Amino acid sequence: MSLELENELSNIQQQFRYRVERGKIRFQEGALATHKALKENVYHYFSDSNFLFVLTSPVIYSLALPLFLLDLVLTLYQFICFPVYKIKKVKRSEYVIVDRQHLAYLNMIEKANCIYCGYANGLLSYALEIGSKTEEFWCPIKHAKKTRDPHSRYHSFLEYGDAEGYKNKLSAFRKKQ
Repeated sequence: MSLELENELSNIQQQFRYRVERGKIRFQEGALATHKALKENVYHYFSDSNFLFVLTSPVIYSLALPLFLLDLVLTLYQFICFPVYKIKKVKRSEYVIVDRQHLAYLNMIEKANCIYCGYANGLLSYALEIGSKTEEFWCPIKHAKKTRDPHSRYHSFLEYGDAEGYKNKLSAFRKKQ
């Protein structure tokens, strides 16, 4: 982590009165009481919610099983293939971070939503990292068309149409892993 990012995180922790000790979040005295006072009960949460939001929640949660299967397949893929290609494995725990359910100002519905979103978005980030490492190994070539939000490795890829670069540099990409 860069020094600038560490300083920013430290400032945020001071502002919201918490610290992280051995992986656990600890709020300073008074912060927890403030959080609990701001917690909305479930009855009010539902009565204040847009009916269509509640109605669409089963659609959102219908992705739980496919996401779980993706998680399983990604883990197996990485376990089987990455050692063969000598690619360093991606640490799932650096991407799938589920911690917001510990916030005292969230009710049980909001906590469940935060667990789901933390898992789903973390898993998709984990998948992107595995995919980008695979792409870097097998096909480190930029697309001819502009990509909207390329992964972190993309900018170092070879230019589209650079046949000589591909033939001369592919082995270097594979050794970089």
